[in-house]
Amino acid sequence: MIETLKGLKTENMYLNDFFHTWKETDDEINAVFEVAEILRAMRENNISTKVFDSGLGISVFRDNSTRTRFSFASACNLLGLEVQDLDEKVSQIAHGETVRETANMVSFMADVIGIRDDMYIGKGHTYMKTVSEAVQEGYNDGVLEQRPTLVNLQCDIDHPTQSMADMLHVINYFGGVENLKGKKIAMTWAYSPSYGKPLSVPQGIIGLFSRFGMDVVLAHPEGYDIMGDVIEVAKENAAKSGGSFKIANTMEEAFKDADIVYPKSWAPFAVMEERTKLVGEGKFDELKDLEKRCLENNAKFKNWTCTEELMKTTKDGKALYMHCLPADISGLSCKEGEVDQSVFDRYLVPLYKEASYKPYIIAAMIFLAKFKDPSGKLTQLLDDAKPRIK
Repeated sequence: MIETLKGLKTENMYLNDFFHTWKETDDEINAVFEVAEILRAMRENNISTKVFDSGLGISVFRDNSTRTRFSFASACNLLGLEVQDLDEKVSQIAHGETVRETANMVSFMADVIGIRDDMYIGKGHTYMKTVSEAVQEGYNDGVLEQRPTLVNLQCDIDHPTQSMADMLHVINYFGGVENLKGKKIAMTWAYSPSYGKPLSVPQGIIGLFSRFGMDVVLAHPEGYDIMGDVIEVAKENAAKSGGSFKIANTMEEAFKDADIVYPKSWAPFAVMEERTKLVGEGKFDELKDLEKRCLENNAKFKNWTCTEELMKTTKDGKALYMHCLPADISGLSCKEGEVDQSVFDRYLVPLYKEASYKPYIIAAMIFLAKFKDPSGKLTQLLDDAKPRIK
């Protein structure tokens, strides 16, 4: 794997940030997968992957998280960094401290900043860019002795650590990236009794999976559109990779002969825009009305759920079921939801395996940003371990 990594061009990842998968080259995407697999293999063989003797990984979660929060902490620990969570409620941000000031104050010994900010359209990615520019300025001015890299742990546009963990799961499940061409994935909306789920997961999936020669189908009820810019990304990727991309209006069309299904609820782009505007203007009574209207509209599409009957229509009735978790499970976590309990339970182990790749994906993103010669550094780690292994 290290020999494969040597042949990939990763120099532009050095001292750089990871925002959206479609901003990275094919070599850079493949390098993340290679390093993730190498780090995982090293850990499985009890070979140290600690490349830092000190330093912090700063986590900023502006939305709730379980898997990504612990994956970021695991990734930092894997590389030898200590995690410090920035709780904005108890920091000077509450007293008017600017983003630029905060970014520099928390970064004196930070090597990476991981941010989740996915709730409001036009806000999350903008915030991340502001933090990135601030630490770059601090590094250029000599305030910071190192320039912490920024990893997007989910914004309003993309969820790169999720989509790449999902893809690494798919690569391993089908026995290699060379086996993905022509595979059909159905990224479909599914009913949820909750409101305001981000767009970044479906956008991240179509924005990445369309690069691998796959037949990508996005399905949703009328009005549940995602960002038009990401649709264009998926179309361009599919054309370049020899795959296809289409939008379907029924779950049945998307599931038919699919190799992979990914039923997941999200809020319509127009709703997320309106929600962002109302919050910004402090119109919270109108926000409650919007939520009520959205839930009523969701309820019109309760038939958009992953059932055993639908699963039987997939390729040989054995499509890989995927979800970023937590799923809305009918009869378990809610009365009616995204997936039948029997389907979810049947895929429990693959779902956990899917989630298990995320710490290594995040660690790989950090690793490639901190080392100009990643293959050389990994070789050094293995050479250092040889006497201990013997």
